[in-house]
Amino acid sequence: MQSGRSAAGNPVRRRSRPRAGRAALAGLAVAALGLGAGCSSAPPPGHATATRPPVSHSASPSPSASQQPTASPAAQAAEAIQGAAATATSAQLADLASQAGEIAKLSPQQMAGQRVIYSYNGLSAPPDLLYAISHGEVGGVIFFSFNISSPAQLQGVIAQMKAANASPDNPARDYPLLLMTDQEGGLVRRLPWAGPGLSEKQIGASANPAAAAATAGSEAAAGLRAVGINVDLAPVLDVYRQPGDFDDQFQRSYSMNPAVAGAAGAAYVRAQQAGGVAATVKHFPGLGAAAASQDTDNEPVTISLSAAMLRQVDEAPYQPAIQAGVRLAMVSWGNYPALDPRLPAGLSPTIIQGDLQGRLGFSGVTITDAIGAGALSAYGSLENKTMLAARAGMDAVLCTATKPLPGSECVAGVADGYADGALPPTAFKAQLAQLLQLRASLPG
Repeated sequence: MQSGRSAAGNPVRRRSRPRAGRAALAGLAVAALGLGAGCSSAPPPGHATATRPPVSHSASPSPSASQQPTASPAAQAAEAIQGAAATATSAQLADLASQAGEIAKLSPQQMAGQRVIYSYNGLSAPPDLLYAISHGEVGGVIFFSFNISSPAQLQGVIAQMKAANASPDNPARDYPLLLMTDQEGGLVRRLPWAGPGLSEKQIGASANPAAAAATAGSEAAAGLRAVGINVDLAPVLDVYRQPGDFDDQFQRSYSMNPAVAGAAGAAYVRAQQAGGVAATVKHFPGLGAAAASQDTDNEPVTISLSAAMLRQVDEAPYQPAIQAGVRLAMVSWGNYPALDPRLPAGLSPTIIQGDLQGRLGFSGVTITDAIGAGALSAYGSLENKTMLAARAGMDAVLCTATKPLPGSECVAGVADGYADGALPPTAFKAQLAQLLQLRASLPG
């Protein structure tokens, strides 16, 4: 992030610059198409031949062919990278039917902003972030340790954000902001004074992991609700493989046994959501096989397991959590060649719609991991990455990295994608509707 600029950026300033991000996207698309045309060198992640054939827009003998709309250049460029865009699910279409009237009140910029989770530096809410909230251009905010000093301080910041959200200038003022943090337990607690004190590893090793996880979920909910937070980016459902690996080094995995992880995760979800805080399972389809040094925050990570292993072990804990009614799922930036040989999971319609929503039946809100992660360095500007994530089926975009990022740039990526046709309009609005439906159900 640039020195002297708040993490919220300047979301109300209308951009006069050309869409340089779209030029970068076109460059990525050219690379993808060139490699698909028979280049013998090994392609970088995300730039190989599509696993599903792109939609053809050429003339056809069919009488109705002339009536078919031609995809915009931006849509064609995105399709060259990702293949076909995610389509609206039945659950999203149902939410769209109930939320269409409210969505009609929003401008394209506001619709885009409602899908972005902002981050910021320091202990005070930046004025431009509060302004953006008050004008309907923010869907939520994530809080890190550097945003938190005490219960009273955090309560005060959240009160400011809630007041801004209630502004008459905000057409989405009836929907509570998604206010979230990582309160996993043990070593990963952004609110150090609140529970759960036990780590996931300690819970998994206890005499009754499900009971211990339920207690942890209740503790987390109580601590978060006391300061006004309504979403927890927990529990982690990764199934670790080796002592000291990526998850285990910080005790962030319940167990090497997927059945234990599934039972504990489901218990945590039920207890936390009964306490008024939405739970988020992560990092789908799983980072349990990652080594200690493999961190998607820093670089691309490839999980070279078979599809059968991924589904029998890594994805297995998600089924009990989904049955428990978990509200959100975070998709990882790991590469899983057995599931999609081209794209990181969070940019892959195949993984999001095929495995998470299709095979496992998840009908809740999808949220990205940090969009500024090093794992996505091959995908161009922040605007491009945000657009590709939304196009893949990610409902909410977490606009941060290891440090906060300008939320306005993430909003621009979604807004531009909608305006230039890269994001199909029905799916775009249906994903937004699902987010609004979640927010309407949460405490204000």
